[in-house]
Amino acid sequence: MRCDLRPYETARLAEHSPTVEIDRNGFEVLDRDECLRLLDTAVVGRVGITTRALPAILPVTFRRDGERILFRTGEGTKLATATRNTVVSFEADDFDPEARTGWSVLVVGVARRLRGEEAAKLAAELPRWAPDEADHVVEIT
Repeated sequence: MRCDLRPYETARLAEHSPTVEIDRNGFEVLDRDECLRLLDTAVVGRVGITTRALPAILPVTFRRDGERILFRTGEGTKLATATRNTVVSFEADDFDPEARTGWSVLVVGVARRLRGEEAAKLAAELPRWAPDEADHVVEIT
């Protein structure tokens, strides 16, 4: 899991904390706990998949549940191609355009469709991105 702040904020933070890790692009690298905390504040994320050898990045509403990201999708969508134990990326972020600061968390994991009672329970709890029949629950671990 990778989590970065914009370099504008980093310069100010580094003055106060010489132990802040800065990557080669000038971004502050946040620790895992901070990344998880930030994920919990986001409402919309993006799932990155490969379909027919082409990249696709699709928005989803999601929820973090421990070590996994959960979201709903409908049958036949490109997002459903990510449910075959496929490696995917997931990203969520927030930014302040005036202050030119923000954060981004990138997760790389395996996506799979959940089934059975757990999936039915989670489907009732997870928000939908679109008003369709998004009845499949996907987890990224």
